[in-house]
Amino acid sequence: MTLHDLNSRIGAEFPKDIYSSRIINGNELYLKVDPDNIMKLSMHLNGKLGCALVSLFATDERALSGNYMIYYSFAERKSGDLIILTTTVDSNRCTFLSISANVHAAARYEQEIHDLFGLIPVGHPELKRLVVHSNWPENDFPLRKDFPLSHRPEIVDRGSEFTQIKGEGVFEIPVGPVHAGIIEPGHFRFSVAGEPIFNLEAQLYFVHKGIEKLCEGKGAEKCFFISERISGDETFTNSLAYCQAIEKIAGIKVPERAEYVRVLFAELERLTSHFGDLAGICIDVAYGFAGSQFNMLRNWAYGMATELCGMRFLRSVNKPGGVRKDFVSGKENSLLKHLETIKKELEDTVDIIMHNSLFNDRIENTGTLETKIAFDLNAVGPAARASGIPNDMRKQFPYAAYPELEFRIPVYTDGDVNSRMKIKIRNLMSL
Repeated sequence: MTLHDLNSRIGAEFPKDIYSSRIINGNELYLKVDPDNIMKLSMHLNGKLGCALVSLFATDERALSGNYMIYYSFAERKSGDLIILTTTVDSNRCTFLSISANVHAAARYEQEIHDLFGLIPVGHPELKRLVVHSNWPENDFPLRKDFPLSHRPEIVDRGSEFTQIKGEGVFEIPVGPVHAGIIEPGHFRFSVAGEPIFNLEAQLYFVHKGIEKLCEGKGAEKCFFISERISGDETFTNSLAYCQAIEKIAGIKVPERAEYVRVLFAELERLTSHFGDLAGICIDVAYGFAGSQFNMLRNWAYGMATELCGMRFLRSVNKPGGVRKDFVSGKENSLLKHLETIKKELEDTVDIIMHNSLFNDRIENTGTLETKIAFDLNAVGPAARASGIPNDMRKQFPYAAYPELEFRIPVYTDGDVNSRMKIKIRNLMSL
């Protein structure tokens, strides 16, 4: 079914609920819909058509139309199309209908909109603070256009909200937000009875940087600079996403060679990320040798990055329109040699850990994410593929030179830590 056919089909199904429609960029269908019927349309896309909710966000457009706008982005993965529902929110009422009771992936998005814009999702099952914390004032909403970047709110103390599980033998264990390691702060509440964990609540965002507000009114070059500094582990891919947005808006054609270089650096960053995750899993179950091995391999991958561009975190590689230079030219043989060395060490390490019964006992049937829950919450990446959902952006919404490449997508169905670990190992083995 083409996107034009899908547009006609949805229009025929909801003739009174859709005010206008338009197709742009070849695979994006925008439907402006009646806000009172957003649940009905969302359930049709998510339930009947099987389109996953991949993004939900608000914008302050009071200067343009007098209202706020909310965008619901659904993905039709088989065809690589996006269906974006847009609705208005009256700036006087500041309420909109929650869809999270039926489209469960919307819950956190709606909480974020509530925290940052002050818009209330009516019918949300658990509208507690997500991004802003107990020391943030009640009526300060940082993503409204009239909230100045220079404003420093007064600190208040309202206390944090956590669900309490009561019963004989049930204990509540608080962890964080300050940790002994170098991970970013996060507060976790465990409700346990012996070994079983009945409930876990996580309070994150302690180092929320306000990236969107920092970028308001800035030029493209400054925003690109910020995009590279959102997260050190995803420096290249964050800047790549920003560059691709600018290129799409400006209609820029990226040279073929640059597209392939981008894929190489994206995979190199994936390499370092996977090694870091594998090391973390091993260290968390007290398998120090394996953790050291994966950290060593990660450092080898960082060495490749340094040799290619002089920066282990891959900053200043991208630029809107391509890459800053041909970083790979003349280094092909050295790169292949490094990859062969890493692959041999990886194979030996995996052979050792997979024959360690104590290690396997600790990762099998641990942290299981069932397929139905993964689908409802629109899990992505290795977490989704470890739970039997064969989604991969590089295949379904290919970018850079990925459409020209052949590669397999490993999938497991157990949904536990062991499956997620094997997904990442197989990804690494295929490089």
